[in-house]
Amino acid sequence: MARIATTVHGLGSVHEDELTLLDVPYPSLEAALTAGESLQSLAKAPVRERRPLDPADLRAAVSAPSKIWIVGWAYHDHRVETGREAPTGEPAVALVAPSSVTGPYQPVRLPRVAPDRVDYEGEVAVVIGSTASDVSEKRAFDHVAGLTVANDVSARDVQKGELPGWPANPSMAKSFDTFKPLGPAVVSLDEAGDPADLLLRTWVDGELRQEARTAQLIWSIPYLISHLSRVTTLLPGDVVLTGTPGGVGQKTGRYLKAGSVVRVEVQNVGAIENTVTEPGGVEAA
Repeated sequence: MARIATTVHGLGSVHEDELTLLDVPYPSLEAALTAGESLQSLAKAPVRERRPLDPADLRAAVSAPSKIWIVGWAYHDHRVETGREAPTGEPAVALVAPSSVTGPYQPVRLPRVAPDRVDYEGEVAVVIGSTASDVSEKRAFDHVAGLTVANDVSARDVQKGELPGWPANPSMAKSFDTFKPLGPAVVSLDEAGDPADLLLRTWVDGELRQEARTAQLIWSIPYLISHLSRVTTLLPGDVVLTGTPGGVGQKTGRYLKAGSVVRVEVQNVGAIENTVTEPGGVEAA
C-alpha cells in the first residue's frame, strides 16, 4: 500500500497530513518507475525527513510522461449529453501533449487564443508502472503503478472546429499549457480499492457538477490499457485518462472563467483543486 507524491523537495510518501521525504536518487516518479521501482518499493525507501504536508509543495504526480492518452465519451451519460450514439466499436482516443501537465493545486491558465469555451472533465487517471506492449486484459493491471486524479481541461471551440480559422482538433484542444492537472499522489491499486467501482466527483465554485462511479465506464480500465498497448507501447510514467462522466459545462454553456475553482475528487485516491487564471505567457511580437 503506497501513496507517492512528487514535491518541490523530491519524492515523498503521503499519509494523511504528513509528508515523508524519501532518500532516493530519482528526480521524478517516472524516472523511478523507469529504473524498475514500484510505488511499494519506493514507500520502503530510507526516510530523509518527515514534515507536515503542505499542498503548495506538491507538484504533478507525473511531471513528464512520454505519452498522455485520453479516452473520449467513456460514460453513457456523457455520450447522451453530447449527442453521441451508443458505442459500436473501440473507444475514441487521442494523444495529448505532455507539456500540458501541471500540479494538483497549481493554476489552470486560459489560453490566449481560445479563452471563452474552456471546460472541465474530472477523471480517474492510470499511471503505467512497467512497459506494456500488446498486453491482455487479464495482465493489464500487472503494468499499472497506480491511480491518480486528473482534470482533462478542454477548449471546446478548438475541439469542435468552432474557433474561426481553426479546424477541429481534439488533441490540440486538450494540449494547452496547464490543461492537465494531475495528483495529488499516485496511489497503489491495493490502497485505492476496487478500480472498477470508485466514486468520482467534480465541483465548480463549490457546486457539484459531476458524480459517477467507475463501474459506469463503458470500457473497463484493463480493456483500455490492453487496447492502447496494441497501438503504442506504454512506458513507465505514461498516463491514461479514462474518461469523464456527464455534467460538463459544454451541455449548458457554463464554461470556466478567470477565478473559477475546480475540485476533482476520486474515492480513496485524493482530490485536486485548481483556480482558473487569465491568459498568460509571451505574446507574439
